[in-house]
Amino acid sequence: MFGLETDVFILLFISLFAACAFEFVNGFHDTANAVATVIYTNSLKPTVAVVWSGICNFTGVLLGGIGVAMGIVNLLPVELLVDQNVYHSVAMVLALLLSAIIWNLGTWYFGLPSSSSHTLIGSILGVGLAFSTMPENKAGSAVNWDKAGETGQALLLSPLLGFSLAIVLMFMLRRLVPAETKDQLFKEPKKNSAPPSWIRGILIVTCSLVSFFHGSNDGQKGVGLVMLILIGIVPFQFAVKSDIDPRSMQSNIVGIEQTIAALDSNQLSPANRDRLARTRTELAELKSMISAPLVDNKIPNEERINVRRDLLLINSNMNKIAEDEGANLSSNQLAVLKKSLNEETGLRRYTDYAPLWVILMIALSLGLGTMIGWRRIVVTVGEKIGKQHLTYAQGASAELVAASMIGLASALKLPVSTTHVLSSGIAGSMVASKGVKNLQADTVRNIALAWVLTLPVSLLLSFTLYIFFRWIL
Repeated sequence: MFGLETDVFILLFISLFAACAFEFVNGFHDTANAVATVIYTNSLKPTVAVVWSGICNFTGVLLGGIGVAMGIVNLLPVELLVDQNVYHSVAMVLALLLSAIIWNLGTWYFGLPSSSSHTLIGSILGVGLAFSTMPENKAGSAVNWDKAGETGQALLLSPLLGFSLAIVLMFMLRRLVPAETKDQLFKEPKKNSAPPSWIRGILIVTCSLVSFFHGSNDGQKGVGLVMLILIGIVPFQFAVKSDIDPRSMQSNIVGIEQTIAALDSNQLSPANRDRLARTRTELAELKSMISAPLVDNKIPNEERINVRRDLLLINSNMNKIAEDEGANLSSNQLAVLKKSLNEETGLRRYTDYAPLWVILMIALSLGLGTMIGWRRIVVTVGEKIGKQHLTYAQGASAELVAASMIGLASALKLPVSTTHVLSSGIAGSMVASKGVKNLQADTVRNIALAWVLTLPVSLLLSFTLYIFFRWIL
């Protein structure tokens, strides 16, 4: 397969299996967040709920695009993603996967709604920081801190917004819903009795939306993981998308050169002057490659990893140069640059992609994981966050807020934590009903502790594992 030596093929197989295992664990770890409300309001039987949630997760991965996936990939520096030593790439992949799986399984065992997103991103940052200690790292920073900061803000703000918006939505329901309807909406479900059909419909729809958007956001993280594996271990096949004629990037190169021609390098900061010089070199390399004879109109295998490096560096450098105050580019010039770089029409369409079989593999892993192991977290979400039984209004409010926020994050290509958004939404709905005293302090403290510890623990785990695997491989 892919013309690999036997030992490298075995490592590739193990890495892909580990990626599917991570997504499988992610499925049964996070499923409870979507199905807890329909189970505890008797809207769906548990078996029906988790199977339906699995189908929605599967569909979400297929239709969710790859924006979040590429955001995960781009957290790491270009130098680490184009390392020619395949065993270094294997060390990277195994370190971040094993650290994420260890923490996910541990928090699942103790019934804590921990975040797979925090876990994965912490693991990626740990690998990047570990790479910064390696002798081959000449660039200094081993993490894309701009992207990491953007991702961190999304992960930090989303649960706070989930908590606040659930309170606002509960307040609006109390004020706007007619009295006769309010009595049904805000009462506790009767034991073993289904809710009124209209309430049941709302709860099933919100559960479906949370499951779908969970697939479209969290599923993409699995896609990003697999692409990290493929780019690292078999770069000749996957470093760049191979079914696009590379000569079509000529128009993108022209657009970037027009932008460069409009710049006065003397007005740029010293760092951006250096970036501009490197970009000119990388553009010249690309022009030389596409002007040479191409077999089957494809980038030569031996050139693909170098082409990927050039494309990523051009994109990174030009974006930083455009933000320089001395660049003084007009809105039209910025639009030309954006069009020349983006993933739809620009150079990034060669690097920001995922084969259909990768998306299907992750969709199946997440969908199957969704149907297994959900019970522990369901009990925490349904019974232990608030002191009262989950009402119809609380369940619907928390899930509607979660679905909206996760869907928006996916559209903005930002990873968020389904676990923390929905858990905070349920907490907010409980506070809206009877105040802070309606929360179970021990559970909230444990969830908050998992939220705080996940990033540093997974970072430390992956840092240590990367150093270990580099030593033994």
